[in-house]
Amino acid sequence: MTLPLVAAVLVNYRGADDTIACLRAFDDVDWPADRLELIVVDNASGDGGADRIRAAVPRARVIDSPTNSGFAAGCNLGVASTDADYIGFINNDAKPDRSWIRAAVDVMAGDRSIASVACKVLDWDGKFIDFVDASLTFYGMGYKREVTLPDAPAYAEGRDVLFATGAAMFVRRDVFAGVGGFDERYFMFYEDVDLGWRLNLFGHRVRYVPESIALHKHHASMSKFGQWREDYLLERNALYSMIKNYDDETLARVLPGAMALAVRRGMVRGGVDTSVLDLGRGAGREDEDQLSLSKRGLAPVFAIDTLVSELPALLRDRERVQAARRRSDRDLFPLFRQALEPAEGDPGYLEGYRSVVEALGIEAHFATRRRVVVVTGDPLTPKMAGPAIRAWEIATALSEEHEVELITTQACEVSHPRFRVRSVDGYRELRKLEQWCDVLVFQGFLLEVYPWLKKSRKVLVVDIYDPFHLEQLEQARDLGERDRYAAVINSVNTLNEQLRRGDFFLCASDKQRDFWLGQLAALGRVNPLTYDDDETLRSLIAVVPFGVADAPPVRTRKAIKGVMPGIGPDDKVILWGGGVYNWFDPLTLLRAVDKVRARRADVRLFFLGLAHPNPDVPAMRMAAATRELAAELGLTGTHVFFNEDWVSYDDRGNYLLDSDIGVSTHLDHVETAFSFRTRILDYFWAGLPVVATEGDALADVIAAETLGVTVPPEDVDALATALLILLDDDAFAAQCRVNIAGVARRYQWASALRPLVEFCRDPRRAADLVAGLGPEPLLHPMTTGPGQSRRNQIGDLALLRRYLRQGGVREVVKRATGRLSRLAKSSQ
Repeated sequence: MTLPLVAAVLVNYRGADDTIACLRAFDDVDWPADRLELIVVDNASGDGGADRIRAAVPRARVIDSPTNSGFAAGCNLGVASTDADYIGFINNDAKPDRSWIRAAVDVMAGDRSIASVACKVLDWDGKFIDFVDASLTFYGMGYKREVTLPDAPAYAEGRDVLFATGAAMFVRRDVFAGVGGFDERYFMFYEDVDLGWRLNLFGHRVRYVPESIALHKHHASMSKFGQWREDYLLERNALYSMIKNYDDETLARVLPGAMALAVRRGMVRGGVDTSVLDLGRGAGREDEDQLSLSKRGLAPVFAIDTLVSELPALLRDRERVQAARRRSDRDLFPLFRQALEPAEGDPGYLEGYRSVVEALGIEAHFATRRRVVVVTGDPLTPKMAGPAIRAWEIATALSEEHEVELITTQACEVSHPRFRVRSVDGYRELRKLEQWCDVLVFQGFLLEVYPWLKKSRKVLVVDIYDPFHLEQLEQARDLGERDRYAAVINSVNTLNEQLRRGDFFLCASDKQRDFWLGQLAALGRVNPLTYDDDETLRSLIAVVPFGVADAPPVRTRKAIKGVMPGIGPDDKVILWGGGVYNWFDPLTLLRAVDKVRARRADVRLFFLGLAHPNPDVPAMRMAAATRELAAELGLTGTHVFFNEDWVSYDDRGNYLLDSDIGVSTHLDHVETAFSFRTRILDYFWAGLPVVATEGDALADVIAAETLGVTVPPEDVDALATALLILLDDDAFAAQCRVNIAGVARRYQWASALRPLVEFCRDPRRAADLVAGLGPEPLLHPMTTGPGQSRRNQIGDLALLRRYLRQGGVREVVKRATGRLSRLAKSSQ
C-alpha cells in the first residue's frame, strides 16, 4: 500500500538557523523520505537566509516571497506549491518528534471526518506543555490554555478541539483549499483559530492527537515584534473572526460588548486609571485637552478603526461562511472550553467585563457546561468489569465539556485528573448529588435502591445496554424454581421502572433498540407526545455501543507467552477474553481445542479471568463445569490455562497483544439475540482475528466484514475447523487483521458515545414526563377520575400538545394549575 504524500511547510522570517535545525530534525521522523516534501517559504527575510537554507538542506524546496506577507499568506503560498495529500505546518523555531507525521496521518487516514490534527506541542526540552487544548473567549480571543504547565496524564487522551495551533498542526490539503486556507488579512495571530473555527462550522473535525509531538521554543520570535503591534493584531483579528464566524444571534449579542471591552483593555494596558479619569464633567484646565496615552493603550482603537475599513469585505466573507455552515453555534460552544474568560486581572477592567456580561446576557447565551453525575453499581478499581468500564468511559467523554462526578455504590480505588471519582453509601450523599447535577446517568438497580429518584425532576439518562432480565433466565437457574422466578421478575420490574422514568435511554445495538422500543411501547412511553417530539424516537432512545480506546494498545510487558508456565514464546494462544457465565459455551470450545491439539501441538487456550471484581456477581455453574471438563479431557496445564484473578483494565492490552485468536462461544439462548459481547470489541481493538458463535450482533459484523470465522452453536467440528483456519492460513488471518483495523475505528469511544455527548449539550426532560409533571403514567395528570371517557382523554392529549407548542413546560404547568383550581372550586 502506497503511503500518502505529506508536505511539511515552514515560514522563515529572520531565523535561518532555527529553520535549518527544524529541517534537519526531519531526518529522524518515522516517515519515508520519498513520501515527504519539505517546503520553506522565505518571507522576504533579507538576510540571505534563503540561500543558507538551500545550501544546508538541499532536499528542502525554498520558495522566495517578494514581501513579508505574514504567517498566514506564507503558509498559503507553501500549500499552493504542492499536491501532497496532507500538509503539516510547523514553526521554524520548532522541531518534529519522531512520531509527529505518522501519528497525525494515521488518525486522519482512518477517519475522513477529521480534517485537521492539533499536535501535542511541548517546550524545547520536552518537559512542559506549550499546547494541548484550545480555548476561545466569547470576544474572539483564542488561547493555548496549557502554556507552561507540566505534562500530565490528562493530556495523553485525544479529543476534539476548536482549532489547532499553527506552531505544529496538520490538515488535509483538499479541505484546506476548499475552505479558503488561512485568511491572509490576519498577517499573524489567530489565523489558526479562524481556520479551525471555519472547519468546525463546515462540519469537519479538528482532533488533538497526543502521539503527534513537536517541540517549540516558546514565543522565541515575539521579542522582535513589539508588544503594541501584537496587541493590535490580537484585537483586530479577534474581531475579524467573530464577524465572519458567529451566527446572527450570537454576533448581535456579543459584538458591541467585544468592542467595548477591547477599548477597556487598551486603557488598562496603556496605564489609564479609568476609575479616576472622568471626561464627562465640566470644563477644566486647558491642558486637560491633551492626554498622554501609550501605543498599547491605542492599539485596540487602531484595531477598531481598521475594522471599519475592512467591514464590507468581511461581511462578504461572512455571507459565504454562513451559507456553508453545517453546525450551529450551540454545537460548537463546548469546544470554546472557557468562553467566559476575562483575560485581564485589573479591577477596573473586571468591573467593565462584569457589566458587559451581565447587561448583554452573555453567560446565559454561552452556558454549555452542565453538571453530570454518572453512577455505576460496579466497583471502580484497576480491575474493572464491563459496567464499570462503560461508566468510566462515559464520565471521561462527558468531562471534556462538563463538570462530572463518577460515582459507585461499591469500592472505589481509582481517580481521574478531569473529574471526581468516589464511592457513596446512603441516602444523604446521593441526595446532594441529585440536587447538584443537571443530568444523572445510571445503570443497574439504582432506582430500586433509591426509589425517591423516580420523582426527581432532573434529567435521568438510563443506560440499558445490558438486558439483565434476559441474563437472569440463565444466571438464576441454580437458585431453585421459586427464587429463580423471583429473580427474573424482580429484574423485569426494575427495568420497567427505569423505562417509565427515564428521559433518555442508551442501548448497545440496532437490534437491542428494536427490542427496547417494544418494551417502551408496552409501557406507554411510545405515545403522541414522544412521537410528536421526534418521529424517529432517537431523542428517546439512541444506540450507544460499547467502545474501544481511540489509540491501539501498546505492549508494556509480556503477559502470556513465555511468562505463563506451560505456554512457550512461540505457542499459538487462543484468548477467552472475559468471565465465564452461564449463557456462554466454553464446553464446546474445550472439546474443539481437544481436537485441534491433535493437529497443532502448539495450541494454547487461555481464560483471561475467573474471579469477577464485583463481589455481588455469584460464582457461575458454567465456570465450575469448565474446570471439570478441562481436567477430564487432560487439557488443564498443558493446553488450557486459567487466570484465577481478574486482569486490570490498563493491563489487558498486554494479554490481547500476546494472543493470536480471540474467541467467544455461547449457547443458543434468547439472551444471545440481544447481547453485545464487549470482549469481542477488545479483540477488534487489538487486531485479533475472531472465532465466534453465530447469533449476536457482533457475530453478524464478523461474518459480513470478514474479521474471522463464525460457527453454529454447540458445533464442535465447525469450531475446531474455524480455529485451524486461522491458525494455519496466515494470509487469511492477516487479511482479517487488516479488515479489523477499519472496523475498530467505528467503535472507538469518541464515536460510540457521540449521541450521549450531543444529548448532554442540550439535555431535556422527555416530553410525556414533562406533560405528566412526574414519572406517573401519561394519562393520569389530566384525567378527572376513572369514569372519564376515552374521547375526553384524547382531547386532553391534544390540549397537551398544543400547550407544549405554544409555551412549553411553563404553559402546561399554568394550564394544569388553572384546571385543578377550577375542579377544586366545583367540588366545594
